[in-house]
Amino acid sequence: MTLNVFLIVLLAALLHASWNAVVKSTSDKVVSMTAVTIGHAPIALMAMPFVPFPSPESWPWLAASVCVHTAYQLSLMKSYRLGDFTQVYPIARGSGPALVTLVSVLGMGVVLVPSQLAAIVLICAGIFCLGLMRQSDGLRNPAAVGAALVTGVCIAGYSLLDGLGARAAGTAVGYIAWMTAINATVFACLIGVINRPALFRVFTEAKGTMLVGGGASVGAYMLVVWAMTQAPIAVVTALRETSTIFALFIGVLFLKERLTAAKVFATVLTLSGVLLLRFG
Repeated sequence: MTLNVFLIVLLAALLHASWNAVVKSTSDKVVSMTAVTIGHAPIALMAMPFVPFPSPESWPWLAASVCVHTAYQLSLMKSYRLGDFTQVYPIARGSGPALVTLVSVLGMGVVLVPSQLAAIVLICAGIFCLGLMRQSDGLRNPAAVGAALVTGVCIAGYSLLDGLGARAAGTAVGYIAWMTAINATVFACLIGVINRPALFRVFTEAKGTMLVGGGASVGAYMLVVWAMTQAPIAVVTALRETSTIFALFIGVLFLKERLTAAKVFATVLTLSGVLLLRFG
C-alpha cells in the first residue's frame, strides 16, 4: 500500500466517524439516517456526467450492494437506538474487516503476508476491546451488541461486493456514484412506506444533516472504494476501521462519553496495527 493510498483511507476513516457521530447525536435516528442516505444522491448525480458509466459486468455486484447497503442502514439505526456510540461503532466496524479477511483468504484465494495478517489481528483486537467494555452504568448491552454484529456482517458484505464491483466496472467513482444514487432512492422509498412522517421531517428539519452528513458519507466511501482498486480489499477494509479511533475521541470530546484506561489501551492496540499495516 502506497503512502497516498494510506493517507486517503485515513481521511475516509475520519469522515466516516464524523457522519456516524452526527447520526448518533440526534434524537431521531430514523430521520438522521434517512437524511444522510438521501444526501448521497446530489453528489452522486453531480459526479455522473464526468465519470465513465460502469460496465455491464459490474451491474450484478451493484444491485447486490444496494440491497446490502439498505440492510446496513436499517441495522445501524437500530444499533444506535440501543447502545452508546463508543460501544456500537467499534463492534460494527471491527467485525467487518475480520469477516472480509476470512472470506478473502478462504474463498477468494487472496494471499496476505504475515505482517498484514498480524496488523489486521491487532486492529480487530483493539476495536473489539473497545466495543465489549461495560457502559458507564456498569452493565453490558447484549441487544446493542447483537444489532452491531448484524451491522458488521452487512459491512463485510458490501465491502466485498463493492471492491469486486468497482474492479469489474472499470471506474470506482462511476460505480459508487450509481450505487449510492440508487441506494438513496431505494432507502427513501422504503422509509416513505414504513415511516412517512420521518421522510417529510428530513426536508423540513434535517437539511444540514442531509448536506453535511451525506457529503461526508459518500465522499468517504468513494475514497475507500477507489483505494480497494489500488490495494488488497482486506487491507483497505482493516485500515478504514481506524475510524474507531476517531470515533473514540469524538465520543469523549463532543458526545461527553467517559474515557477509561481500558479504552486507551484498546486504542493503542489499534494504532499499533495501523502502523504495522503501513510500515510492516
